[in-house]
Amino acid sequence: MTQLFVAGAGLMGAGIAQTAIVNGLDVTLREVDEALVNRGVDNIRKRLDSQVAKGRMDAAARDAALARLHPTTSLEAAGRADFVIEAITENVDLKRELFKRLDSICRPDTILASNTSSIPITRLAAATKRPDRVIGMHFFSPVPVMELLEIIRGRETSEATLAAALELGRKLHKKPITSLDYPGFIVNRMLVPFVNEAIWALMQGIGSREDIDAGARLGLRHPMGPLELGDFVGLDVHLYICDVLYEGLKDPKFAAPPLLRQMVEAGHLGRKSGRGFYRYAPDGTRVPD
Repeated sequence: MTQLFVAGAGLMGAGIAQTAIVNGLDVTLREVDEALVNRGVDNIRKRLDSQVAKGRMDAAARDAALARLHPTTSLEAAGRADFVIEAITENVDLKRELFKRLDSICRPDTILASNTSSIPITRLAAATKRPDRVIGMHFFSPVPVMELLEIIRGRETSEATLAAALELGRKLHKKPITSLDYPGFIVNRMLVPFVNEAIWALMQGIGSREDIDAGARLGLRHPMGPLELGDFVGLDVHLYICDVLYEGLKDPKFAAPPLLRQMVEAGHLGRKSGRGFYRYAPDGTRVPD
């Protein structure tokens, strides 16, 4: 059985861990302190309890899944892992430092994967002595619900590592697509200009936020409008991805609209801060302005 180590117990890390334990994998979930790892575990438990309450999972299956989850604050626990997935803050320096530490802790055959949505995998792999065993596995939020898994090959990623990542994705009941290691990969390469155009339209007064989002939902058959989606992802995250894409490609379509940068500077980050293009209650539901 694959021993999976997930570094980071936030929204994405906990979602990856939940998906893995529900699908029969043994998972060590690591955070830097007890409060953060306990919050991640509590969120997983609440979501599984909700599945039981809705009749989508029985109590025995929930309990069996939770028994496969092993929270820790020890990075050294990664030494037992066959496969590591990093899901920490989207910051290249932090990720490179973590990969360097994992490289010294993990067995030589352990695969190191990153859940990054924009940072070059080759740059992360260069912090290790095993670039052939480093790969990108970009999950989408909410991880237990979204089927897509974007797998990114770095310059040195081996065929065996790619095959192992694809196999793990199938075990997690995801539908993988593969991308070369260029800025934004596939999905964000398409998504960022789309969200940016919606922000420009709002900034220039072409339409209200409600009409812009309704246009995408009703005219393009998207389940969520681009401004709603920006709030959901986090406007600070979107800004970071814009900057990574613009730095890597120098194409003005990826440049962050001034309104986006202004909102982030004001602390209006979307759902997680309670205010973005819309306002939100602590539970994430939208509330009137």
